Amino acid sequence: MKKRLILLLIALPLLFSQCSVNKQISQAKTLGDCRYTIASADSIYLAGVDVRQMRKMEDINPARYPRLAAGLLMRNVPLDARINIDISNPTNKLAGINQLEYRILLAGQELFNGFLNQRIEVQPGGGKTRVPIRLNTNAYQLLTDSKTRDAFTQLVQNLSGAAGTQPSKLTIKIKPMLDLLGKQVNYPGYITIDQDVTNKILLGN
Repeated sequence: MKKRLILLLIALPLLFSQCSVNKQISQAKTLGDCRYTIASADSIYLAGVDVRQMRKMEDINPARYPRLAAGLLMRNVPLDARINIDISNPTNKLAGINQLEYRILLAGQELFNGFLNQRIEVQPGGGKTRVPIRLNTNAYQLLTDSKTRDAFTQLVQNLSGAAGTQPSKLTIKIKPMLDLLGKQVNYPGYITIDQDVTNKILLGN
């Protein structure tokens, strides 16, 4: 009897750990079945300048903004923004994750990458959750490289709310991180979101 009790006490933590692992894997898989939409963007600054001041092509002019001019000379043009992503869950299972890695690309060029360390949970049956992602990058290469300059300028105009601009195609790649028995394990592959975003979408209209 005493031996059985000892074996049970040894086995219980392992059983609870296995249940926790299975739960994480199930919720992460369900996250892969969710639908993702870029809902809006806010708090957007290019070299410390609010991009809402850059509604025309000629507004993106270093001569008008000393910080932008200085950034180009120093090859350091900070771009800071927050993109809000809506996640909806059409399944009958809870979707969730505690940590995730993300990458955002424009015209095939990586704009941002980062790591989100917070609990994300989306209830089943059409539940929806909005996840804000902070973005920080050096936009110098994007502004000066002929392969990305036009696409980036167009994105800035969309972010500013300028009228008559063509949609900007963003690709967001999300990879959930699983904590399996104390070890960080990547979810196999990325959850990829391709979306044509307009000034109205980015401004939440």
